[in-house]
Amino acid sequence: MLRFDIITIFPEFFSEAIDCGILRRARNAGLVEITAHDLRQWTTDKHHVIDDRPFGGGDGMVLKPEPIFTAVEALTGASRREDFPAKTRVMLLSPQGQVLSQPLAQKIAENTAHVVLICGRYEGVDERVAEVLITDEISIGDYVLSGGEPAATVVIDAVVRLLPGALGSETSAVFESFSEGLLDHPQYTRPPEFRGMKVPEVLLSGNHAEIERWRKEAAIAKTRRKRPDLLKE
Repeated sequence: MLRFDIITIFPEFFSEAIDCGILRRARNAGLVEITAHDLRQWTTDKHHVIDDRPFGGGDGMVLKPEPIFTAVEALTGASRREDFPAKTRVMLLSPQGQVLSQPLAQKIAENTAHVVLICGRYEGVDERVAEVLITDEISIGDYVLSGGEPAATVVIDAVVRLLPGALGSETSAVFESFSEGLLDHPQYTRPPEFRGMKVPEVLLSGNHAEIERWRKEAAIAKTRRKRPDLLKE
């Protein structure tokens, strides 16, 4: 079982996000365990303060190191990344991190047993958290969100659907966009003709070799049209 622990100041954000579709099916099947924890439970002051103004001045607030260190220690049993149990990752969701990709999601799904996701907020997280605790800093794109909660949901969904048994078909994830460095080929379903628009004849032929050849060529053409950067890579 793959275990996700989410450190956030808005645990209620995840109550519905992880209780539908593939994530709910995977949880019910015992493939994954997902728990959202309120960062405030690891504070020690009566007001449960989790942020403060940045040293040196500037706008906004920064998440304090103390509750995050205490949270990670409680969830992993270690206070430094080099002491984490095997197959444990502590990830900071941040626009400054490595951009999430299909190969990275596959690597997490195959080689990880426990993921702690730290959801940033405000102007960010005290840098000492990244220096000592973080194994991966992950971004879902070159833009800024109000917090790491949506990004954490994206990471979880991208990883869980790659776990064996999470999808209805064991080959579903293999032939998706980005799995082979290309966008997925065009998809069609019934009716074979709709408002004068016809499904390509080859898909109705029953010739599996020809269908596979058409799909490969169509995937390359779609990638060239929509994401030519992938072909360069």
